[in-house]
Amino acid sequence: MAGIACLLLGCLLLMPAPARAGVANAPGSNLEVSLITYGPGETYWERFGHDAIELRDTVSGEAVTFNYGVFDFDESGFLLNFARGQMHYLMDAAPSEVDQRYYTEVGRSVTRQHLAFTPAQAADLRDYLLWNLQPENVRYEYDYYVRNCATRVRDALDKALGGTLKPQLEARPGGMTFRQQTARLMSQQAWLMLILDLGLGPYADQPLNAWQESFLPEVLQQEINHVTVASIDGKAQPLVLSQNLLSPNRLVPPPAEAPDLRLPLALAGLALAALLASAHRFAPTAYALLGSLYLVLAGLVGVVLLILWTLTTHHSAWANANLLLFNPLAFLLLRALWRSRKHLATSRLANGVIVVQLVAVLIACALHLLSGVVQQNQPWLLFALPVWLVMAWSLRHRPS
Repeated sequence: MAGIACLLLGCLLLMPAPARAGVANAPGSNLEVSLITYGPGETYWERFGHDAIELRDTVSGEAVTFNYGVFDFDESGFLLNFARGQMHYLMDAAPSEVDQRYYTEVGRSVTRQHLAFTPAQAADLRDYLLWNLQPENVRYEYDYYVRNCATRVRDALDKALGGTLKPQLEARPGGMTFRQQTARLMSQQAWLMLILDLGLGPYADQPLNAWQESFLPEVLQQEINHVTVASIDGKAQPLVLSQNLLSPNRLVPPPAEAPDLRLPLALAGLALAALLASAHRFAPTAYALLGSLYLVLAGLVGVVLLILWTLTTHHSAWANANLLLFNPLAFLLLRALWRSRKHLATSRLANGVIVVQLVAVLIACALHLLSGVVQQNQPWLLFALPVWLVMAWSLRHRPS
C-alpha cells in the first residue's frame, strides 16, 4: 500500500484550476463512474483483495481512482494502535493508469464495472470523494469486517445513489460467514489461517446478508450485478452497464470454499494425545517436555485471547469460547507435570485445576447444544479434548 505521500494527487485535484479540464471540475454529464476490483495478492494482507472507485472525464480523458486502503506506518503509535484494534486508515487518489498498472504487473486481476449513474449522482459522488480527500476528512477508523476498503467504497456508492444499494443487498442472503471467508482466503498461509481461526469469536459466525458480506471486494463486485437503479426517465435498469476484465489473474486463486479444519485438527489432537500417553509410560522426560510445551502454549493462547477480549476493540475476538480450551490455568499444571514424571502425588491445587479444565471443556462442548449463534470452534474442540483427557489421566495415574 502507498504511504501518506500518495495524497499529493488529492491535493492537486483539490486545487482550483479553471484552465484545466478534468475530473475535479467536469460537469456530471461528462463523468463516467466505475467500480474497479483487484483480485487477491500473494502477501497475507493482500489476500482479501482490493477495490476503488474510478471517475473518468469522457471529454479530457482523465481518469482517477479513489480508494480507502492506505495506512501510514509513520503515524504516532501506529503499532500500539494496531494491537489495540484502533487502526487509522486513509483515503487515496491516483491516476487510473498508474494504479492499475501496479496490479497488472504483480499478476492480480483488474476488473472494471461501468455503473449507471445519472449526471447529478456522478457529480455528487465526485464532490463527496473530493471532500473525503481533504486532510481533515481523509482518515477513518478501520475494522476488518465492517469498515475497510470495500465497505467504504460500497457506502460511497450507496450515498451517491440515494441509498438504493443497501436495501437491495440486505435483502439477499450472504454465502459465507466472516470466519468462512477468512479461512478460505487465508488457506494458502495455513499457519496464519489457524491463528486467525483460533482467535475469532462468535461474532465471526453470525449469518450475513450480501450487504455485510460485501466487506470483500470480490463479493461487492458480484452482488452489484443484481442491483437495479432508476434511469433519468425513471425506468429501472441494471446498476452495472458493462463489465470488463482489464487484466487476468496470474496468481494461484483462493479456493471457492473454506477448508474444513475438523478432521486435520482432530487427527492432530489424537496424535498428540497418543504421543503424550506413550511418552508418559516409556520416556518420562520426553513426556514432561512435550506436556510442558503444550501447557505453556495453551496458557499463552489464553492470555492473548483474554487481552483481545478485555483490552482491545477487536470485536471479532470478543467472548471467544476457545478460552474454555486454552487459558492461563494451564500454567498451574507445569509443576504437577514434572512431579508426575517421578510418579509423585499431585497437589490439591493441581487436582482442582484439572477438574476445572475438564469441566470447561465439557461446557465448550455443551455450548453447541444451544440455539442461536454459536461459535464454530469444533476443530479446536476436537483437538483439545483428547489432549486434556490424556493430561488429566497422566497427572493422576500411578503405576501399580
